[in-house]
Amino acid sequence: MIRVVVAEDQWAVRSGLVMILEGAPDIEVVAEAGDGEEAVAAVRRTGPDVVLMDVRMPRKDGIAAARELAGTSTDVLVLTTFDLDEYVFGALRAGAAGFLLKNIEADALIEAVRVVARGDGMIAPAVTRRLIAEFAGPGPGAAPERPRVAPEALADLTAREREVLACIGEGLSNRQIARRLGITETTTKTHVSRILTKLDLRSRVQAAIVAQESPGLHGGPPGR
Repeated sequence: MIRVVVAEDQWAVRSGLVMILEGAPDIEVVAEAGDGEEAVAAVRRTGPDVVLMDVRMPRKDGIAAARELAGTSTDVLVLTTFDLDEYVFGALRAGAAGFLLKNIEADALIEAVRVVARGDGMIAPAVTRRLIAEFAGPGPGAAPERPRVAPEALADLTAREREVLACIGEGLSNRQIARRLGITETTTKTHVSRILTKLDLRSRVQAAIVAQESPGLHGGPPGR
């Protein structure tokens, strides 16, 4: 059973999210929160797998709450109203596992929670395109610094890790990567973890951006 905390300041929206999630047989909403402070307290009290976190909330916004929860066993799945929101970049720095738009359909929301609970990242396609554009663009904009990876760090990846990184750049989930490369999901997760460690990245989103900006990933040394 996937245990979820729903943090959203608008009661009607929060109730709708809870209703959708509790309609799934494998998801249990263990707590609700109306602001960031309540969200942090609820997560520390219940230890959920995922917290569905609104961005703009009173007292403490979702990004500040996500930052407090960094390093815990709970993954943060951020909800935003806009396909480009300055707070989204703050969530990226805080290590959020995913970004969703509030107009997401019920089935897609449920699947997103499942994906994040499995250890994958989940990003709304519109957000992915805008994130990559902002990180890759020359202007200052609202985005944080692009993740900078030294060439020698990329060179230190094994051939398989380079393949996995390229797949992350395509937006594939761990399950999809495993199927494409003919390996298990557990092995895929291990590769992803090692990639993040070797490249000193905090999230799968940052890895995707690095992959997008690193052509020729499949050209790694053979046999490693």
